[in-house]
Amino acid sequence: MDIVPIPAFRDNYIWLLQQGRNAAVVDPGDAAPVRSYLDRHRLKLSAILVTHHHGDHAGGIEALVRDAPVPVFGPARENIPGVTVRLAEPRTVRITELGLELAVLDVPGHTRGHIAYYRANLLFCGDTLFACGCGRLFEGSAEQMWTSLAKLAALPGATRVYCAHEYTRANIEFALAVEPHNTALQARARQVDTLREQGLPTVPSTIAEELATNPFLRVAEPAVQAAASRFRGHALASAVEVFAAVREWKNRF
Repeated sequence: MDIVPIPAFRDNYIWLLQQGRNAAVVDPGDAAPVRSYLDRHRLKLSAILVTHHHGDHAGGIEALVRDAPVPVFGPARENIPGVTVRLAEPRTVRITELGLELAVLDVPGHTRGHIAYYRANLLFCGDTLFACGCGRLFEGSAEQMWTSLAKLAALPGATRVYCAHEYTRANIEFALAVEPHNTALQARARQVDTLREQGLPTVPSTIAEELATNPFLRVAEPAVQAAASRFRGHALASAVEVFAAVREWKNRF
């Protein structure tokens, strides 16, 4: 199965999954680039998957289903126009045309009902986990988001992380402020600079790469705890407190 990023808006990626002449898309915020790709490659749209209700992820659904009345999978705890199959953990998604089955993971925090889609070595996580970052807490709490991130961090290290935005360079700049002596992070910064200079995507990453470089998954590391405590001005007692401090620091960065 081929997985292709379709750029949308300023920095979104709509992920297209292709098997033969059949395709599914994840988080189609804009119908136009999806239509263009399908037409150019003579593909048939078989399904739409959406992770949360924000317009840059769900805004293209209704236009796409006017072209092709396909099943639209989305979170049960959010009201998204066009969704026909409402999902929550531990449900699964089956797209027979692609020979694909995905587990549904509840990952609230960015929004209250945010979900992710997972199968061995593939994770479509919307705006929960980014390359070297994580989503803002628009509707959920720091505790919810940390629980969601810890769930994703526990997936096998080889899992490829298909997030929905090209935020990596800015996220690494912040991560280096938190952990300036992290050699894996320094190497990742050089790699990302090279990719962006060539106009190439920096995603997908892997869970292993995120565990080594993403400060939001590294709240147990002494260097991250020390940096978060300096930001707060006092010692922090729990992983949630460290995570909340790092998230607030990133909001102000």
